[in-house]
Amino acid sequence: DPNVGMVAVPDHRLDKLAEMYHPKKTTPAVIEFVDIAGLVKGASRGEGLGNKFLGNIRMTDAIVHVVRCFDDENVIHVEGSTDPIRDMDTIDLELVMADLEMVERRIDKAKKAAKGDKKFLQEAADFEGLRDWLNDGKSARSYEDVDIAAEYPDCELLSLKPVIYAANLDEDGFSNPESVSYYCQVEQRAKEQGAQVIPVCAKLEAEIAELDGEEKKMFLDDLGIAESGLDRLVKASYSLLGLISYLTSGEDECRAWTIKRGTKAPQAAGKIHSDFERGFIRAEMVSYDDLMACGTMAAAREKGLIRSEGKEYVVQDGDIILFRFNV
Repeated sequence: DPNVGMVAVPDHRLDKLAEMYHPKKTTPAVIEFVDIAGLVKGASRGEGLGNKFLGNIRMTDAIVHVVRCFDDENVIHVEGSTDPIRDMDTIDLELVMADLEMVERRIDKAKKAAKGDKKFLQEAADFEGLRDWLNDGKSARSYEDVDIAAEYPDCELLSLKPVIYAANLDEDGFSNPESVSYYCQVEQRAKEQGAQVIPVCAKLEAEIAELDGEEKKMFLDDLGIAESGLDRLVKASYSLLGLISYLTSGEDECRAWTIKRGTKAPQAAGKIHSDFERGFIRAEMVSYDDLMACGTMAAAREKGLIRSEGKEYVVQDGDIILFRFNV
């Protein structure tokens, strides 16, 4: 069974608000990560965990593919050797093969429906084009003839999911990833796919996870890095999913709330409570940067930087908001 972890999204803005208000509680935004067992060749045909593995992936919004980029005879690789491109291709191909089955069923269904309604002919044609693309071993992500995700939002293709590659290096490699041939291979392949690569060192991350506060900072300083690979991976995942955070602050709680980029104020308020969305009147807000420049809410108000926004306002990342509503 997959392991599920709720991971806090690092946000220095929330830390600064907590220093300002000394709240009883500080609550960061979180992302749910599902750690799924590794995939072997033939999974789309039921090899290994097969369909169970693919079913677990189907439930996610994006994929973080951990790719081995180090040699160590004491750490066994299922294929017996280190080859990151082979491993990336194995995953990609299995996802494509699983998608092909789904696309074939979609085409058959559309053609049958077209006997009663000609509009389904276009759907059949769109998916036939995608089928030919997948048959060449290419992912649905790179298919440009039709925006499948936009035109057919009910189509949950595995190879359509956005991907981040986590290049797992040893300690020496992590200190200078660009000097590691394996990492450079992953970086080049990811660039071709328009994907992001985050260098990590699982061994170091395990050690970092045992540290808190100042100890963690000292450890990272000794390594010569500003933040852990996990923190960078979490931030990259948050961005990949099109997510942003707005903030609420006060003596009881300072909190980061997760919304999709482009969310309007009433729907953002609904994240706190459905009553806030139903009875929305206005949102009083200040940008994080303006608040930090002023030092206090009172100073920001004096300078006219706290503004009132209505129902059509699109919430921006880092907005600090107080919602006004009718019960």
